[in-house]
Amino acid sequence: MADISGVIPDFEIEDLLKSGAIRCDEAPESGQIQPASLDLRLAVDAYRLRASFLPGKDRTVAEMLQEPGIHLHRIDLTQEGAVLETGCVYLVPLQESLRLPAGLSARANPKSSTGRIDVFTRLVTNKGKAFDEVPMGYSGPLYLEVSPRTFPIKVRPGDRLAQLRFKKKKPETLREKVVSIDLEPPAGEPAGYRAKAHSGVVDLRGLGAHEVSQFWEPVYPQNGRIVLNPEEFYILVSRETVKVPANEAAEMAPIAPELGEFRAHYAGFFDPGFGTNKGGSRAVLEVRSRDVPFILEHGQPVAKLIYEPMTEKPRHLYGGQGSNYQGQGLKLSKHFAV
Repeated sequence: MADISGVIPDFEIEDLLKSGAIRCDEAPESGQIQPASLDLRLAVDAYRLRASFLPGKDRTVAEMLQEPGIHLHRIDLTQEGAVLETGCVYLVPLQESLRLPAGLSARANPKSSTGRIDVFTRLVTNKGKAFDEVPMGYSGPLYLEVSPRTFPIKVRPGDRLAQLRFKKKKPETLREKVVSIDLEPPAGEPAGYRAKAHSGVVDLRGLGAHEVSQFWEPVYPQNGRIVLNPEEFYILVSRETVKVPANEAAEMAPIAPELGEFRAHYAGFFDPGFGTNKGGSRAVLEVRSRDVPFILEHGQPVAKLIYEPMTEKPRHLYGGQGSNYQGQGLKLSKHFAV
């Protein structure tokens, strides 16, 4: 790898797999390596937790799971899979483990489709003191905390809910871009969708198999304004297009407290090449109001996009291999029928 700081590209991730710095229980699958990230796959079981936890600097995750009262029961994901219920916290071992070289760290984030169905995920490591962060030189297994917030989900081994981005040294922030909300859609069209309570199960492998009306209701603004109900989940879209050059990667901060009392994005990685299509691509925002009703108005800033350099240009750019969300406007996850 080049001796510079930055996010490493797809072909360097392939090198990490070949060298054993990334180890897999099963052979890597087609499409698992993205232009600037690696999809992480669920292993064969899950643990229903009493509560979320971090191991801290002196303990492994396995040691924590052996302590009385940490987990309630083990769930087998093989055979027909298993349904993870809303309001519960699960810990799932991943098929990938790491033996990172010195100077290389990693950061995890939910995949876009995960965030769009309101599934909250966080990566956990041995002796971890922070979620989603893999320290330089980490050697050990990876676990994913999974908490469906609105829809129960059916999962199986190999399902991909999160992705990992590898960083050499400490990449500098090149710039920040604030994005605002679009609440002036074309006449007769919704500005977004609000998730229905007590809907059915979302099967993660049921692509295009779920009826939109069974899970979502359209949101129509009044005079460019909507009111977010506390703890309800919305899919909205940015007013601006987002473009990520081939030599950069971007991440949207999950919340910017100074911009309002709501969380504006669960899944935050934007790969090199995103939005470089003709006409551009907008950012789909997974929005959840917090403790009080909150008024959103057209053009109101809602999130920040942070750009970092790549160490080198990826071999493949986002959108070049049939990516689901290139050229998107307002769009639900790929699980729902268009």
